[in-house]
Amino acid sequence: MANLAGVSLLMWLILAGGAQAQIKIGIAGPLSGPGRAYGVQFKNGASQAIEDINIGGGMFNQRVIAVYGDDEADPDVGVAVAKTLVQDKINYVVGDVDSGVTLKASVIYQENGILDITPSSTNTQITERGMWNIFRTCGRDDQQGEIAGSYIVQHFNGKNIAIISDGTEYGSGLAKETKANINAHLMNEVLFDEIKVGQRDYADLIARLKDLNVDLVYMSSEHTEAALLLKQMRSEGLDAVMMGGDGLSAEEFAVIAGPAAKGTLITFAPDPRDRPEAQDAVERFRAKRIEPEAYTLYSYAAVQVIKQSVEMAKSLDSRKIAAQITTGVKFKTVIGDLSYNKKGDITRYDYVMYQCVPDAGGRLVYQEIR
Repeated sequence: MANLAGVSLLMWLILAGGAQAQIKIGIAGPLSGPGRAYGVQFKNGASQAIEDINIGGGMFNQRVIAVYGDDEADPDVGVAVAKTLVQDKINYVVGDVDSGVTLKASVIYQENGILDITPSSTNTQITERGMWNIFRTCGRDDQQGEIAGSYIVQHFNGKNIAIISDGTEYGSGLAKETKANINAHLMNEVLFDEIKVGQRDYADLIARLKDLNVDLVYMSSEHTEAALLLKQMRSEGLDAVMMGGDGLSAEEFAVIAGPAAKGTLITFAPDPRDRPEAQDAVERFRAKRIEPEAYTLYSYAAVQVIKQSVEMAKSLDSRKIAAQITTGVKFKTVIGDLSYNKKGDITRYDYVMYQCVPDAGGRLVYQEIR
């Protein structure tokens, strides 16, 4: 376990006016390190949601304080952050980004009676452990793997497929789900392998991919490693298509990969920025020069679910709120109506395929394939 003294724990209060806040929402995610792009999305989304709640009169007529913890996308640091947030007497938590962190930190929150909603952790086991306190506003890896697998079967039948993961709970889980889906359709990958988180040199892997005449590299990792691999693939003359999951959704992927990013395929939810329910919030983000990409609005929605469940349960008690969430009631959020099953998963199917293409100005962006 990480030493609490060594944890990079970033805390600040969102306050407007002089009234003392009594409700604390912890926001846990990587605000430093390679996963920072997603942590910033969490920060931006939750901050705006809490600001909007306070402008509207707060929660139970009380102000809401956001307390932020930097988990560095490291499970041990995430546990230390969770313990610190508990010591700070948070009422609820929105977190974490990384599935491996969420799997460990959610146990700490459960032990201390705290409701936990993750906007981005997709590993199936997060909601398969029989825990009362864990929910998510995103989908699951088995759903994501089904969409990816179906696309591969339809468009790459008879081609050489490599499936690579970063070995994390997220990367490994999604890679296995995608593999299972193509194998179920009698397609077999030519390579199933792992890289290391933070790896920067992929010469040996690329040599193997070239020897196997790979046509598609399914990369189940965060965007940094995938972008570096893709860039090096192109410099070594390997033109195989890259496909990945939501870990590649950050706009920073195209910044790192450069022109090599063109043609990359990913699975993600239909862009919530296009939803009519999101337009007011999107305008507020953009007025602050923040583009609410990827999981920004999913983080905003998590705070909305907390507020609405508190109001429905007429209580601040996490167990009563959790019980309210699992009744199947619909929550009105910026990412659309959400309802939950008993496990804590949303009941709608939430993945489509995107491709990285140039926009009107020539900038590489993800566009949904219809």
